Order: sequence, then C-alpha cells, then structure tokens
Amino acid sequence: MANPKEVELLGLWVSPFVRRVEWALKLKGIAYDYIEEDILNKSALLLRLNPVHQKVPVLVHAGRVVCESFLILEYIDETWKQNPLLPRDPYDRAMARFCASVAEGQLLANAWVASCSEGEEQERAIKVATEALGHIEGVIKGKAFFGGEGIGYLDLAIGWVAYWLPIWDEVGSMKIFDPAMFPATAAWTGRFIEHPVIKENLPPRDKTVVYCRQKRSQMLASKSHA
Repeated sequence: MANPKEVELLGLWVSPFVRRVEWALKLKGIAYDYIEEDILNKSALLLRLNPVHQKVPVLVHAGRVVCESFLILEYIDETWKQNPLLPRDPYDRAMARFCASVAEGQLLANAWVASCSEGEEQERAIKVATEALGHIEGVIKGKAFFGGEGIGYLDLAIGWVAYWLPIWDEVGSMKIFDPAMFPATAAWTGRFIEHPVIKENLPPRDKTVVYCRQKRSQMLASKSHA
C-alpha cells in the first residue's frame, strides 16, 4: 500500500471523471490525499501540475504527475498490480478501451449537451446518446460486469451512467436511459451502484441535482445572449 503522502488526487466533488479515479484507488486499496479544487478559481497548484488543460483529475504519485482520467486509470492499474482492472488478453484490453472511448465521446458528451440544451439541439444530442447507449447494452448483455464477475476498467469508465445519467435525464426533462429499452444496462447499474466501494464514494444526490440545474441554467442563459 502506498504512503498517503506519496499519492495525491486533485479533484472536484461532483465530477464523474474524478470519481472513477477514486473508485480505482479504493478498489486497489491505495491510500491517497484528496485535494478539492474550485474550477471557477483554479489554484496555483492545479495550474502548475496541469498547465495544458487546467482540469481535474490530476494524480500525483511520488512526484510524477498524470492527467486525464483514462490515462490515470491505466497508470494506477500498471503501477499497483493487485485487483487488476484491464483484461489480460490484448484484444480484450483493446475492446475495453474502444468501448470506453465510445461511451465518452458519443454517450457522455451528448448526454451532457442534451441536459443543458433545448429544442433541436437537445433532440440531436439525445439521438446520438441513445444510439451509443444501445452499443453499451450489447456489450454488457449476459454479463454481471463489463469486467466479468467483478468491477474492471470499463465498469469504472462507464460507471457515471449508473448515477449521473439519471440525474441528467431529470435535469434536462428527457429520457436517454430508459430501463425498458436497456434492461441489461439497467441490471448492471443496480449491481454497480450497490458495490460498497462505489456506494460509499458517490456525491450527495440532492447537491448534485442542484449543481447540474445551475449548470443548465448558466448554459441556456449564455446561448440566449450569444
């Protein structure tokens, strides 16, 4: 187990990107120090550690800095071998990365846009996100977890679907995640969200809803003044 001072994580409480890193660290049993960042008033530390994107999460391990949540997940998995996250087979590893990329670029990006938009823009985003969720449904069908019998890399990468997507649906008055349309994904979300490591490391729902509603209002206001 790492010394707490050897591992630091800069994050934001509501960020699904940060949470997936925290889940990985906790599944591995890695002690770490958490540093909460104010994204609207970025600290000198964040700007120094991640000058390119100036975003969280940022992992610092023994003085080495790793940015971008997917890269951090792989770094964690390769550095601490216990409870492996990525499959051992090269093809399975490639497919896990591919599915994570689809979920990020097609599902997450469009679901967020949909939750913060209206009219035709929202309809277009919902359509793309729903199609991407259909791909995810095909991958999880017949499995307990994307990682097999236990939580793995892809479960962590797509884990936001279990918690954030229903909130975004509520905030955007839409329905991307329909359990009747995606029963295998719905069953997986139930198992995932009840895992002790996941369940004990989620942001408060009420607070998250308020945050997302504020973001929606801000984005709609900015578009109306554009």
